[in-house]
Amino acid sequence: MDKSIIQLVDELPTDNITVKVLKALDYLMPGQWDNLVGFDQSIRAITGESDPQAIQKIRDRAVALYHDPKQGYQTAIKLYQTIDRADAALATAALANKVGEKISFLSFLNKMTPKADTTQTIDLLLKVVVELIAYCKLNGWPNPNPQQFAAALANTYQDAALMRMMALVCIDGVLPLGPNFLGKIHEVMTGNEANLITGNPVFVAVNNFIPGNSPSDKVGFINQGFEAVEGWMNNLVAKTGVTPQSIVQGLGKFIQIADDNLDFVAAFLDQTTNYYEHTGIQTVARKLILDAQGSMNLGTLPATGTTSTPSGYAVGQTVEVWDGEEEDWYEATILKVKDDEYFVHYVGYGSSEDDWVEEEDVRDRNYSPSDDYDYAIGQKVKVWDEDEEEWYSAIIEKVKRKKCFVHYLDYDSSHDEWVDNDEIS
Repeated sequence: MDKSIIQLVDELPTDNITVKVLKALDYLMPGQWDNLVGFDQSIRAITGESDPQAIQKIRDRAVALYHDPKQGYQTAIKLYQTIDRADAALATAALANKVGEKISFLSFLNKMTPKADTTQTIDLLLKVVVELIAYCKLNGWPNPNPQQFAAALANTYQDAALMRMMALVCIDGVLPLGPNFLGKIHEVMTGNEANLITGNPVFVAVNNFIPGNSPSDKVGFINQGFEAVEGWMNNLVAKTGVTPQSIVQGLGKFIQIADDNLDFVAAFLDQTTNYYEHTGIQTVARKLILDAQGSMNLGTLPATGTTSTPSGYAVGQTVEVWDGEEEDWYEATILKVKDDEYFVHYVGYGSSEDDWVEEEDVRDRNYSPSDDYDYAIGQKVKVWDEDEEEWYSAIIEKVKRKKCFVHYLDYDSSHDEWVDNDEIS
């Protein structure tokens, strides 16, 4: 019998090798991931609720939602569990190949198993497609769409979901295959080795979830999924400057690793960690808790599919909301959408603070400026007008060290101007 979502979250480890690996990677995106364990504690952390009765109501509604066959929570959990459990077989094959390369009298292993680079590449490709399908199931999309998933990855991924994808790039991409791992993936996808995909244990395990009427159709979908996220992966590597050496150095703070065994590290981590399942459970729990809280406020169960507006803000999405009195942005989760207004819950505050806000005062929280600048191009901000003594909404179009060129929303380009950073919030 499958475990309940309560059990799954309550049984998440607070400290094991998986947690240590994820903590070791946190330096690449500081503060993105907290190891939330325990379902009630997750409710408190995600919703800001402290009242025991309110927590119990959210818990009860979450259990009902989780068992609703129209929702995709259980399917997403099954996908995350399946990919990690089947992944151990691929890791064993990669280790056998490396042993055959290193130890001459066991060279027969090298001939009997796929090359480790090929095995690791297949592992990464299948994890990408599982993430794509799980995300779509979780958000009620009946047909997995690589382009929509790529847009979500670039704009709305956060917390455990973003950590999972970052770990995928590091542990399954850069570490075993090197900084040029994307090029090696292309070699496998376009060469004769692509046939190995349909015969490996992970593909067999998730085959029924992958769209397509034939093995070649399914491989084609896997290729589409990879092409959709390739740009994001490339940007992540370029932005962070991550290398195999820097990953191992980070891991070394939590796990003892011998420098001369780097060839084995990636396969070893695949065998001994379940970061996809661990963070996958946390991702499903976060979505489930927010959906439960939102459906309680609406008085109904959420419909399948994501309720969104032309702006792209959706129910369940975490955003930043402008507080005119405090003159600052606060993290909040969207619970309801009505025309160009949003009913939001402020993260870390009780439900008594929930409020309707206008779209003008809502912005995406995933814009990250580089180390050299205070703001990012495309970021929505508020600009102070000294003459009018008022804040105006604007979009950053160009950046310098101490200035930004902004376009004011609802005004034509004749009002665009350079403003000092200390006039921006």
